[in-house]
Amino acid sequence: CGSEEAVRAAVVSGADAVYCGGKMLNARMNAKNLSDEALRRAITYCRGAGVKVYVTLNTLVYDRELRGAAEYAKMLYEIGANALIVADAGLCLLLREYLPDLELHASTQLSAHNSEGVRELATLGFSRVVCARELSAPEIRALCRETEAEIEVFIHGALCVSQSGQCLMSSI
Repeated sequence: CGSEEAVRAAVVSGADAVYCGGKMLNARMNAKNLSDEALRRAITYCRGAGVKVYVTLNTLVYDRELRGAAEYAKMLYEIGANALIVADAGLCLLLREYLPDLELHASTQLSAHNSEGVRELATLGFSRVVCARELSAPEIRALCRETEAEIEVFIHGALCVSQSGQCLMSSI
């Protein structure tokens, strides 16, 4: 959801969770996203309706950005985000250390193509893995059967036309 109106529409339509991005570490930076205050209002609204809110931190993080990323994640945790969708394994390790109760989901940007990859992401602290978009239904079933992590699947709306994690290549 890129706006508070979209959040409300999703909730009123029966969504049990909404996904949104803020102004930082968001792979959809060119799209409309929620300010910190709008995120706070959206999370408060969703919590009152029994709806979960997952916030994307689905870009790679440079060393110079780690402190700001950790502070942003802490703010999201404090305002009640149910989970963060993270694309950077180093950020995941940092968040596991400083915010151990915060639920983390592995972004499709981490390109989980097989069971070994999903198991490794689970050892890093991810409870859910958004698998690579290009997997077939039998491959996805195998991930579900062979791993303990929750598996999430994109079914539409992907910009990536060739390989997960290479979205910007698609825009060229």
